[in-house]
Amino acid sequence: MSTATQPAPAAGGVAAGSLALVSGGTRGIGRALTERLAHRGHQVVALYVADEAAARATEAALGPAVRAVRADVTDPDALRAAVAHAVERYGPPRVVVNNAGVNIDKPFLESTPAEWHTVIGTSLFGAMNLTHACAPHMLDENGGSVVNIGATTGLRPRANGAAYCAAKAALLHLTKCLALELAPAVRVNCLIPGFTWTDEVVTRFRLDDDAAREAVLRHIPQGRIASTAEIADALEFLVDSRSSYVTGQKLIVDGGQFMW
Repeated sequence: MSTATQPAPAAGGVAAGSLALVSGGTRGIGRALTERLAHRGHQVVALYVADEAAARATEAALGPAVRAVRADVTDPDALRAAVAHAVERYGPPRVVVNNAGVNIDKPFLESTPAEWHTVIGTSLFGAMNLTHACAPHMLDENGGSVVNIGATTGLRPRANGAAYCAAKAALLHLTKCLALELAPAVRVNCLIPGFTWTDEVVTRFRLDDDAAREAVLRHIPQGRIASTAEIADALEFLVDSRSSYVTGQKLIVDGGQFMW
């Protein structure tokens, strides 16, 4: 009885020492993702747009493995120039993390077209622009991993956040489309953090207030807020050879809050 020959699995992972780019990579979750990739041995270019102090602090803390570069992900020309400079200096990118995002909390009827352009321009078009600039280099190298950082509001709607919800829902579908078009060389997945302990989340949801924090925790089966390191753990899996057969998927790291 004959048996079919199984094809050898692709390497799937990304070699240490290769270039990784992280948008919004100097604050909050993005800062933790930058740090983890640097610790894996990547040369990381952390893109930022406004907070110069956070950018310099990131470089100082993480050393020569990280370079913070000012680049607006909503400006395709500036972004292509930044990517071209990084490629010239460090070689082709093998990891792209689309983390940059903008959230404007406001009732739909009070929101303006300009605010929608700001939110969608960063949270959706930013991911498109950076991937568009990097993917040709990744395909030339016949390998790489793109990780889009989504949000639970892309899965379940909420009041006063229609633009952000719409952008993150679209990012999920963009993930699937890119996974189809860039396969098999480049894998594309979406990492969706739940409540994570960052300055922004603490401020927005008043997590430093006991009553407000307990109200949030009642909806999380794990009964706690994630650390940024736990989100970085998930990113590490998605760029590692252990996930070589994973593409076009969403990985939700939320303590079980959105299992329903």
